[in-house]
Amino acid sequence: MISGGSTDGDSNRARKARSTRECLEVDGRKRDEPVISFGPDDLRGVYLPHNGALVIQARVANYDVLRVFVDNGSSVNVIFKEALIQTDLHEYQLEAVETALFGFAGHAVYPEGEIILPLTLGTGDLRKTLMTIFTIVDAPSSYNIILGRPAMNEMRAVASTYHQKIKLPVQGHVGEVKGDQPSSRKCYGETVRVDQKKTRKEGKEKEYQEGAKEGEVHFVAEEEQEMELSGISPQVAEHKLNILPGSRPVKQKKRHFGPEKDKVIEEQVGELLKAEHIREVKFPTWLSNVVLVPKSAGKWRMCVDFRDLNKTCPKDCYPLPRIVQLVDSTSGCELLSFLDAYQGYHQIPLALEDQDKASFITSGCTFCYVVMPFGLKNAGLRTNA
Repeated sequence: MISGGSTDGDSNRARKARSTRECLEVDGRKRDEPVISFGPDDLRGVYLPHNGALVIQARVANYDVLRVFVDNGSSVNVIFKEALIQTDLHEYQLEAVETALFGFAGHAVYPEGEIILPLTLGTGDLRKTLMTIFTIVDAPSSYNIILGRPAMNEMRAVASTYHQKIKLPVQGHVGEVKGDQPSSRKCYGETVRVDQKKTRKEGKEKEYQEGAKEGEVHFVAEEEQEMELSGISPQVAEHKLNILPGSRPVKQKKRHFGPEKDKVIEEQVGELLKAEHIREVKFPTWLSNVVLVPKSAGKWRMCVDFRDLNKTCPKDCYPLPRIVQLVDSTSGCELLSFLDAYQGYHQIPLALEDQDKASFITSGCTFCYVVMPFGLKNAGLRTNA
């Protein structure tokens, strides 16, 4: 929401005069314009579902300008100074502006002036060009231009954020401008990051000032700032075995290893206990043996022989999503969640009722997994969220 500016006059007297004139004037001209509507065909090429803003490309003077934000909540058309400097348009004659702009939070921003430039919307033969007043703002922004109500009303354009499109009458026909969803997501993400940094900075400055007044300025040690990721909440994702009804539990006979391998197993079990990936269990219904698999450089990896358990689990044929699509889908996101890739299987909790089924025996004790272990039949395909 941007209000203020010189749209309704650059002084109290001018605003009152304009308001009076609008009340008295009646436009009696007959307008023979086409009906503008949106339908299912307008959703072609639009990624759904989405909550993205409408960001388009427009032609201003002799320049094709990207990152043009269509904002029906803005009382002015804004062109940011940084974008203006990148062209030779800043050499045009500027008009002074005295009325400040006010954003959603009520902070005042004083424009550097106004400039009148030709604005073109549409494609091909269905294009419309009008001389448009832009308010110049010197402030950081992910956008180059904000098209507000003045430009949209003057163009008689109708915007649909859902359809990611603008439609406008052009010589008895309907022209259109399609939105750029990737740019919209990217701009939104950049804006959120800038605002978050600004908020944190202001918060730290306020905390420092308040502490300085009290004489107790607290500097946070690096150790206090560290945060530990302990895995995924079961409310987000949880792995279940889905054992076939009527399956008989299998307890494998304990295998014996030499002292050297027993030491390796003991060390790796200790690491799993420390990480709280396993727990001690007594009288399990299922029981499997551990297996040592040779790794490079003469090291060993401890695995569990879940073959008997896997025989009773139906095959989950749900395909893996394409990793390229998953990566591309994060483009422009304002927040990204991440996991420690080390022992990634262990980030997913195992359903409580299935934990004792994932039990294994060692020379020292019997344990069961509380997280999804490596080697389960469907562990690499899907988790039941």
